[in-house]
Formats: sequence, C-alpha cells, structure tokens
Amino acid sequence: MKKLILILFLCYSWSVAFGQNQGVLTGAKISFTFVSKKVDGSLDGFNSTSRIDTSDITNSKFEGSVKTETLDSGNFLRNWSLKGGKYFDVDTYPTMRFKSSSVTGTLDKFQVEGQLTIKEIEKTITILFTKEGDRIIGTTTIFSSDFGITVIKKGREANKVVIKMSFQLK
Repeated sequence: MKKLILILFLCYSWSVAFGQNQGVLTGAKISFTFVSKKVDGSLDGFNSTSRIDTSDITNSKFEGSVKTETLDSGNFLRNWSLKGGKYFDVDTYPTMRFKSSSVTGTLDKFQVEGQLTIKEIEKTITILFTKEGDRIIGTTTIFSSDFGITVIKKGREANKVVIKMSFQLK
C-alpha cells in the first residue's frame, strides 16, 4: 500500500512539474499590412494545437490555422473580391495553416521556422517572436504572389505582406 501511495505521489508530482512548463496559445490577434497598397487587415478563427515549453522554448511545436473567410480589410467590397475565386477562393480553401519545423532562441526572443500553407501552396517562412508580459508577439513577411494570390502584377515585391500576430501565453 505504501508503494502504491508513493508511486501515485511521484506520478502526480511529475505531472504537476511537467505541466508548469507547458503553455498554450489563446487570445490570438492576427493582423496584416499589404505594403504597396497600404491596406491593413485582420484574420480570425484561429485554432491551434501548439505546445509551448516555457522552460526550453526549443522543445516547442507551433501549429495552427485561421479561417480564410474571416479576412477583413476594412472595406466590404474589397473583402468580397479578396475572398472570391481570383484571390483567396475561400470556398475551395477555407483555411490557412502553419506548422513549425524548428524553434530556436529563448522564451524572451525566439525564431520559429515552418511551413505556411495558403491555397494548398506550401512555403517555408520564419516568424520572429518576442515575449511581452504574458503575450508573445510574432512578425513575418510573405509575398502573396508566392501563394497564387497576385494582387499587383508589377512583380513579387509589389505583393509584399507584413504579418503580425499576438498570442496570450497561458
């Protein structure tokens, strides 16, 4: 009986200690700027299965998606056009996904590399994160034309999008 109690106590202690080093992402705020048109917008419908190891960030896995239908550029007609078949085609491609392949740095400042999938086109991107209180703030730059979304036909640089994301770390 004493051995059973000792084993249960050790299992409980280990799970509590391990659990204290694990964080989850909540309260997502994802915004973007289409640089050449100076258009700001946001995305909602964030869903994540990320595992954040707060004691060693390099053991973390970032994985999540957003619903493309939630794209909001602040202009109803522009939103309607962007969600249509010529650009995001939200009926055919309802989500954008990200899955990390590596995490480097420390909890205060780290880099996540992984695969971003938009319209079933997968590209490697790097997101730079900093910790600010109980939030982690990430930024990255992509080119919409790399994902089959060419808004401006003047070349890749004209389709530059800066993405900022903020997550509460619980």
